[in-house]
Amino acid sequence: MSFRRNAIAAAVLSLAALAPAGFAGAADMAVKAAKPIADVPFFFVIDDRVSYSYIFTGAQPGMFTVNPNGSINAKTAKQVYSFTHFDAWAYGTNFFTISLFKSDHNDPAAPCINAGISATFAPASCAGATEIYGLFRSTFGWNEIFNTKAFSVGPLHNVSFEVGMDANTENRFFGAAKRDVVAGLQFAFDLPYKGYFNVAPLVYWEFYNHNSFAQCNSGFSGPVAGVSCLTDGNTSFKPTWAVETNYYMDLGFLPPEYQFFSISGRAAWYGKKGTDTEPLPFSAANGVFNTAVEFNSEPIRLTFDASKAFWGPKYTHFVDVWVAYRYWQNKFGLDHNRAVACTAVVGGATVSNGSCTESSLYSGITVKF
Repeated sequence: MSFRRNAIAAAVLSLAALAPAGFAGAADMAVKAAKPIADVPFFFVIDDRVSYSYIFTGAQPGMFTVNPNGSINAKTAKQVYSFTHFDAWAYGTNFFTISLFKSDHNDPAAPCINAGISATFAPASCAGATEIYGLFRSTFGWNEIFNTKAFSVGPLHNVSFEVGMDANTENRFFGAAKRDVVAGLQFAFDLPYKGYFNVAPLVYWEFYNHNSFAQCNSGFSGPVAGVSCLTDGNTSFKPTWAVETNYYMDLGFLPPEYQFFSISGRAAWYGKKGTDTEPLPFSAANGVFNTAVEFNSEPIRLTFDASKAFWGPKYTHFVDVWVAYRYWQNKFGLDHNRAVACTAVVGGATVSNGSCTESSLYSGITVKF
């Protein structure tokens, strides 16, 4: 569920360039007819972008291979194709992104349940999995709703209501179909050089998902519906807390001839949401474990504004080239030390397989249109 907010930053910065130029002075108005005031568009900013990026050493829970020397390879390279939309209107903002993730063979599509293994444990060759993930967030500013500046104090720029949702689909054997909603507040702070920092404490509810491995009669779970297996494989987790943050800042301290760089990032924490196959009860014997706090982050992204560098300020952020670092612990809320998908038996011992922790270089190009 991954947040990618560089488009937000560029769109917010573009608001200054799109602001009305101002009205004629009183002296001018005395000698000529006042010009009609132009209609203000419903959206102050509309910013649409497409990206291609590459995650060099991603991870997918439960997906790994055992090397001949007994070591485990849980690394999965992923190509990512994304569309991002941001807009600002009189009372807030809207952000939407949808991405297609294409994995390598270490994260296979169905009918493989792992690299080179079919659901019957026979040797098989499957293409890398494909996942589509969408995310939506909307804010409603208190300064705008209440027609005041009371919520702009010092570095605090605004307080907003925030709502949103996530959804995904994939062609893995697991068959994930995540649906969640979030609601809460966002506190927006100003940073130097036209930057910002947002923090949003939220209520998070993943009310629907799917897990083929936990489905009754799948061959991978117990025989008792509601105790050791799910009749249809559908899961529904408990509501929990979340904190989502993101920031952006131009490197304005650089000499003017090098002011083509900016930094941005994000970090999000999601609380425990029951067991990893909720509503099944905790049972180590049945392979059902409690979830853990999930930490999903891209702490630093360095962006080079290629279009500004080569074509001038008029084309600021039309073409961005960037490199980032991703870190995702307890992916999807799975306890990376205990959950069945996160562990493996090697040499008679149960060890972490590394597939529930993602640590990777991440790079791409983004084009505004």
